[in-house]
Amino acid sequence: MPARLQRRLEQEEATTIDMSPLLDVVFILLIFFIVTTVFVKETGVEVDKPQSLTAQQLEQTVILLAITDNGEIFYNGSNIGIAGIRGTVEQLQRSQPRPVVIQADKNVPTQLLLEVIDEAKLAGTPTVNLAALNP
Repeated sequence: MPARLQRRLEQEEATTIDMSPLLDVVFILLIFFIVTTVFVKETGVEVDKPQSLTAQQLEQTVILLAITDNGEIFYNGSNIGIAGIRGTVEQLQRSQPRPVVIQADKNVPTQLLLEVIDEAKLAGTPTVNLAALNP
């Protein structure tokens, strides 16, 4: 009896499930989702955008500038200030002409907003848009 039990245990140990095909499928799915994912660039700061009844969705290939309520101007998470707008936008326009979208806080003074729009237009951007929320 013990010999029979020992043979049975040896047979059960020999039958295992091969996990390598399952791992291959998981990695292929992972690569597929990474390649097909659209990454959205944000400005790196939280801005309280105003609401607009005529707000529309724009394309993904835009240059995002953010103006905070205390007057700081950000691009891609770094504070570029009013003096850095023209150089940054000119450099980004060299590879592909893209519109600029300004995410201004609703408490930003109009003078500062106009200065940012002027700097973006002087850099040669085709259009300048303001980001807003649908009510």
